[in-house]
Amino acid sequence: MGATDFAKLPHIGEAIRRKEDVRFLTGAGNYTDDVLLPNQAHAFFLRSPHAHAAIRSIDISAAEKMPGVVGIFSGKDIDGKMGGLPCGWLINNPDGSPMKEPPHPILAIGKVRYVGDHVAMVVAETAEQARNAGEAIVVDYEVLPAVVSVADAAKKAGGVPLHEAAPDNQCYKWTLGDKAAVDAAFASAAHVTKLDLVNNRLIPNPIEPRVAVAGYNRAGDEYTLYVANQNPHVERLLMTAFVLGLPEHKVRVIAPDVGGGFGSKIYLYAEDVALTWGSKQLNRNIKWTSDRSEAFLSDAHGRDHVSHAEMAMDKDGKFLAMRVHTDANLGAYLSTFSTAIPTILYATLLAGQYTTPQIYVEVDAWFTNTAPVDAYRGAGRPEATYLLERLVTRCGWELGLDQAEIRRRNFIREWPYQTPVALQYDIGDYEACLTRAQELAEVGGFDARRAQSEKQGKLRGIGYSSYIEACGLAPSNIAGALGARAGLFEAGEVRVHPTGSVTVFTGSHSHGQGHETTFAQVVAARLGIPVENVDVVHGDTGRIPFGMGTYGSRSISVGGAAIMRALDKIEAKAKKIAAHLMEASDADIDFVNGEFSVKGTDKKIPFGQVALTAYVPHNYPLDKLEPGLNETAFYDPTNFTYPSGTYICEVEIDKGTGEVKIDRFTAVDDFGTIINPMIVEGQVHGGIVQGIGQALMENCVYDNETGQLLTGSFMDYAMPRAGDFPNFKLDTICTPCTHNPLGTKGCGEAGAIGSPPAVINAVLDALRPLGVADFDMPASPARVWEAMKKGGTSATQQPQTPSLAASTQGRPAV
Repeated sequence: MGATDFAKLPHIGEAIRRKEDVRFLTGAGNYTDDVLLPNQAHAFFLRSPHAHAAIRSIDISAAEKMPGVVGIFSGKDIDGKMGGLPCGWLINNPDGSPMKEPPHPILAIGKVRYVGDHVAMVVAETAEQARNAGEAIVVDYEVLPAVVSVADAAKKAGGVPLHEAAPDNQCYKWTLGDKAAVDAAFASAAHVTKLDLVNNRLIPNPIEPRVAVAGYNRAGDEYTLYVANQNPHVERLLMTAFVLGLPEHKVRVIAPDVGGGFGSKIYLYAEDVALTWGSKQLNRNIKWTSDRSEAFLSDAHGRDHVSHAEMAMDKDGKFLAMRVHTDANLGAYLSTFSTAIPTILYATLLAGQYTTPQIYVEVDAWFTNTAPVDAYRGAGRPEATYLLERLVTRCGWELGLDQAEIRRRNFIREWPYQTPVALQYDIGDYEACLTRAQELAEVGGFDARRAQSEKQGKLRGIGYSSYIEACGLAPSNIAGALGARAGLFEAGEVRVHPTGSVTVFTGSHSHGQGHETTFAQVVAARLGIPVENVDVVHGDTGRIPFGMGTYGSRSISVGGAAIMRALDKIEAKAKKIAAHLMEASDADIDFVNGEFSVKGTDKKIPFGQVALTAYVPHNYPLDKLEPGLNETAFYDPTNFTYPSGTYICEVEIDKGTGEVKIDRFTAVDDFGTIINPMIVEGQVHGGIVQGIGQALMENCVYDNETGQLLTGSFMDYAMPRAGDFPNFKLDTICTPCTHNPLGTKGCGEAGAIGSPPAVINAVLDALRPLGVADFDMPASPARVWEAMKKGGTSATQQPQTPSLAASTQGRPAV
C-alpha cells in the first residue's frame, strides 16, 4: 500500500479525541511517582555546591547514625565496580582522531565539575530522613577555578582543566563542507552579509520531574527499574552493557505514563544507575523523585551555541556560499547524545530551504563547569534554523529586498535535492507554505497596522522564518558510519486476538504525543476495524520488542512504518486463510475496509471471521499455516523525513518599558500525511509556545566567576503562560514523504524550530528605525529597553523595574 492510498483510508485525517485523555483527566494515570513497591526506601542525592572542586574527604559518620538511614554511598564505593555514563555518538576530528571522552562517574570520584554534580547517595526509610542525613554529610572541598562560557573554556586552557583527558577543555573540532570552494565563492561575491549570534541555554522543565524506582529480586537475580524515560530499551542497553556489566535480560526497564520530556528524559542519568545498583547492595526497593530545584541543576540543558555566520551573494541576492563557525558548550560531561547535536543534527540542516551551492561549517565543542547539554526539543535543528533565518533576513535588509522576496529568490524547487551538507531532500513545496502564510497573516495590511501602532506610541515589526527539519534520523548504517553507537530502527508487533480486536506493541514511547490514539487510527484504518478495538502498549522492555524510543519526531514515520510492515504480514497471512475459507487462490483475494473478497465474485467475509479462524483452525490445513495472527516487524528508514514550513510573527514593542507583545503569529507547515489533525495542532501550539519562550523569556545563566546557577528556580527563570500569546493561525499543506508507507514526516518539534527566528526577526524589524542593528535572545523588556537606549531611541521613560520586566506579568528574565 502506498502513502497516497493510505491517506484515503477511513480514520486517517480524522480529529479523533485522544483515547488516553480519559485516564489522564480523571486522575487514573500511572506515573513513576505513583509506583509503590513493598519494602520501599527513599534516596537523596547530595550534590556539589561548587562548580569545580577537588574532594579532599567525605565524612558520613554523623549521617549514617541518623534515624531511618539504610545506607550511604559515595564515589569510593563505586570506584572500579562499574563504568561511567557512556556517550552514544562518537565524533572525530578533521584528522580522523576521536573526540576526547573523559569518564563520567555515577558518583563523583575525587572531583566535582558542576554545581549539582552527584557526590553521595543516601538511602533511608523516608524521603525526609534521607534528605536530613544527606545534609549531615561533611565534605571537604578544595575549590578550583570555574570555566563557564565557551570563550573562557578556550582562554583558560592553561589553567586547571576540567578533565585530565582534555587538558585544553576541548572535546573536538568538527568540519563539514568544501572550504576551498566556499572561500572561492566569497572572493567573487557581489555582497557578503555577516552575523554574530548566541543561541541561549535553556532548561527543559517538563511538568513531571525525573523519577526512578529500582528493585532487585534475589530469587531470579533480576532488576526492575521504573523510570520517567523516553526510550526504555536504550536506557537498559546503556546501563547494562556499558555501566553495570549485567546481562541485559536480567534488567527490566518500565517507563509508564510520562508527563513530558522534550528531550530531557532521553538519557541515561546517574541517579537511574545508582538506584539500580544500590537496590542489590541493600536488598531494598529504592525510590527517588527529583524536586524542581534538582531539575534545574541536574537535568540536561539545551542549546548554548555561540556562532559567526556569513552569506555570499550575487548582485541579485542569489546565495552563492555560506560559512559558519560555532562554539558549542557541552557542559561538564558528555551526555548520551550531546556530541551529535552541534554536528550531525545541526550542520546538516544549514542549507535550509535554499539552493546555496556551497556551505562550510566548523564546530568547536568545549567542556565547561556547567550541567551537561544535550538534545532539547528540536535538537540541533532549532539552532541551525535560528542562525540561517536570522542571516537570511539580514541579507534581505542589507540588499533592500522584502523578507519574502529574498526567500523566494533562493527556494529549492526541484526534487529530489542534494544539499552541500550531506542531506538529500525528497520532496517539498516551500513556495506554497510561504504564500499561504502570507495570506493567513494578512501581510498586505501590515503597513497600516504599523502606522496605527505608531499613533499609539508603539513600535511594530514583522518577522519571517522558513524552516526545514530532519526527522526520523536514519538510516542506521550511515548513522553508524557517522558515529552513532546504536541502531536507529523501530519495532512494531501486532497481535490480532480471536475476536478481531488488536493489541499493538511499539518500541516508540508516548509522553504527551497521543500515540495510543494515532497508532490505533493507523491500525484501524488498515484493518477496517473500530479505533476503540485497538490498544497500544509501549514503555516496558519486558513486553515489547527492542525499540529505540521517541525523540526527533520519529514516532509516526519510523514507529508507524514498523507497525505498517507488521500489518503487511498480517494481511498476507489473513488472505491465505480467507482464500481457504472461500475456496479461492490467495492471489485473487482483495482486502478493503475490513472485508476479504474474491475478485470478480460476490464472495466476501469480514476480518473478524478470519481472525477467529486463525485461532480455531478447523477450516485450514495446519501443515501450511501456523495458528494465530501475530506478526512483528522492524523498520529502518532509508532517509530522514523533511517537514518544513513558514512562520510569520508580528510584535508590538512599548517604547517606554521595552515590553514585547506577540500581536499575531501564523504558522503553515508541511507534515506530509496527517493522521490526526487535532493532535498535530496541539503539537504545533506547544512547540510555538516553547520557541517563543526561548525568544522572549527563557535564559539559563551561570555566574561567570563562580559557576553558580543564577536562574535556579521559576523566580529567576521565566516560563511562558497562556496570557503571553494571541490565538495562533495555523494551516498545513501536504507533500507526502516519498519513502515511508504512511507518507508522514513528523510534527512534534516544528513549532520550537520555526518560531524563535520569526520572533527575533520581528523584534529587530521593529527596532531598526531606532538604530538597533542586532539583538540576541531572550528579548526581555529590560534587554529590549537597554538596546533601544543604546540604539539612539528618543524614548526617555525608563521602566520602573527593568530587571523584573520580563513579560506582561512582570516575571523575571536575565
